[in-house]
Amino acid sequence: MKYHDTHFHLDLMPNPIEVVKQIEKSKIYTIAVTNSPEVFHYTESIAKNTKYIRPALGLHPELVGERYKEIKRFIELIDRTKYIGEIGLDNSDKPLSDYKKQIEVFEKIIASCADYEDKILTVHSRRAESDLLDILGNDFPGRVILHWYSGSIKNLEKAISRGYFISVNYQMTKSIKGQKIIDCIPSNQILLESDGPFISRGNNKFTPMMVNIVLDNLCVLKKSNNDELKNIILQNFYDLIRDK
Repeated sequence: MKYHDTHFHLDLMPNPIEVVKQIEKSKIYTIAVTNSPEVFHYTESIAKNTKYIRPALGLHPELVGERYKEIKRFIELIDRTKYIGEIGLDNSDKPLSDYKKQIEVFEKIIASCADYEDKILTVHSRRAESDLLDILGNDFPGRVILHWYSGSIKNLEKAISRGYFISVNYQMTKSIKGQKIIDCIPSNQILLESDGPFISRGNNKFTPMMVNIVLDNLCVLKKSNNDELKNIILQNFYDLIRDK
């Protein structure tokens, strides 16, 4: 069973080409998220002919205020990849006008993805979990990963009941709130993420080659048989990408 990283900003690393080589050598399945449609082109180009990297088409909610017109380009590119992200909502200290644009853009993205029925979404939901879940609805036909979830347990339980996956990073395993959230996630709905380069361990920016640290921490927190839990979590990635 191979490791996976469902949320990694490859294009933001200082040496993305070298990281591509390391991912391929390490055989770690990696969803390389992007923050805008234009960045997707670059990530797609450097991931071309790789076995383990999947470029994801994104429009980050924190950039929507200045780039909301890029939704048109996003929709034009949506058939280029099965993987969508980073997308979502962020209502942390945002002007109301900005947040309304985010909602408008996110609604358009979800409607467009629903038409394909097989999209895999990695979704940002900071301080906007209720609105995000309302927009996704009960019957979204693709698969959803809530990336670095930090909201209420009530909304987490709703997401879990819909079959969403929750991707866990190193920072979540080290914080009290993150540990409470992890405690509530069924083992068969946990995925690994580095969220590099936004998370560090000491002086080292997280990369897919470090997700084993996240998995080891999860085993300690879940107080489960290490081999059994590791196999379940690693198998979850294959369940995520399998055809319905």
